[in-house]
Amino acid sequence: MSTETKNDVGTTGLLGWIDARFPLTKTWREQWGDYYAPKNFNFWYYFGSLALLVLILQIVTGIFLTMNYKPSAEGAFASVEYIMRDVNWGWLIRYMHSTGASAFFIVVYLHMFRGLMYGSYKNPRELLWIFGMLIYLCLMAEAFMGYLLPWGNMSYWGAQVITNLFGAIPYVGTSLVEWIRGDYFISDITLNRFFALHVIALPLALVFLVVAHLLALHEVGSNNPDGIEIKKNKGPDGKPLDGIPSHPYYSVKDFMGFVFFAMIFAGIVLFEPTVGNLFLEKANFDPADRLQTPDEIAPVWYFTPYYAILRAVPNKLLGVVLMGVAVMIFFLLPWLDRAKVKSIRYRGWLYKGFLGSFVISFIALGYIGMHKPTPVLTIESRIFSIIYFAFFLLMPWYTNVDKTKPVPDRVTFHAH
Repeated sequence: MSTETKNDVGTTGLLGWIDARFPLTKTWREQWGDYYAPKNFNFWYYFGSLALLVLILQIVTGIFLTMNYKPSAEGAFASVEYIMRDVNWGWLIRYMHSTGASAFFIVVYLHMFRGLMYGSYKNPRELLWIFGMLIYLCLMAEAFMGYLLPWGNMSYWGAQVITNLFGAIPYVGTSLVEWIRGDYFISDITLNRFFALHVIALPLALVFLVVAHLLALHEVGSNNPDGIEIKKNKGPDGKPLDGIPSHPYYSVKDFMGFVFFAMIFAGIVLFEPTVGNLFLEKANFDPADRLQTPDEIAPVWYFTPYYAILRAVPNKLLGVVLMGVAVMIFFLLPWLDRAKVKSIRYRGWLYKGFLGSFVISFIALGYIGMHKPTPVLTIESRIFSIIYFAFFLLMPWYTNVDKTKPVPDRVTFHAH
């Protein structure tokens, strides 16, 4: 047998057999290998790939946790303690999962902020942005369902408070709360229901939305810090002049980001997994007790900005509505933004000022939501809530009148 034949059989025979029956190589080339991305990606473009990494981490650690977890009111808390104390490396898996939940929201928030800076939601990426926001909503639901599963005292009362919010809806509120819980109060039925949603339904939805998000991204092409469409400038070979193949260039870049992220992640997991009771509250190390309310009931840190908006309004129904609007209004960004440029590099001081005030208000609301309400904090939460909504509601005006800079024909890039 000739060397060429041996090489075909040994290196491409199996792959060729698979490709004849399944588009493995074609999918790899279209979605990554031959996909051309802008050559001027910067630090802010790490967080999309990091979000995918954390999603995989959460799925894998979650699978191992379910092997010893018991979704029952009588055994849930004890099974978590068993995982932490008696299962080989169980403490590591549990802390990786709990830290991964917060890490997921950190990288997603930074990923969303990059979209706000560089206008990644503008034409032709409206559907891409909508898929991203659906991922965010699904992630919030996934986190809420998973928060109840340890059956700690804060988990129990936190779920009690959150589910009670739906009772503010006129006419159907009481029935809706009972439907969500599956009972008149948080019980074994609620725990089983949340477990099924957290482990099966929502992860499937997340994976589907992530795939749709990536397909939409590779269909319209990636945005870049200049907000220039690289498909408009192609060479004789049909390849974008300002683009480079994702593999190996961004494969290496993302790998370096993974390594740096893993170092920080490992440091938190191994040395401070609770992060000062921010990632894991002290009250959650006690079993659920219907007769003992924690001194302070507050959601996990990644929900506290919206919780602060809820508490800022005296009327419960209006507070619930504003909290929901605060999340859903992100979907309207592609149509609220009237600017002729995408990137913050070429926008005027108005957009930069409003974006900066929005970030400050979001962080401030998150801080306020972690603490007991006081007259001073209530006033501050109302002020920052107004600033939060002003960013969106006034956007058609300030993006239209804002003075912008000329956008170059080609991306600005300086080789390192």
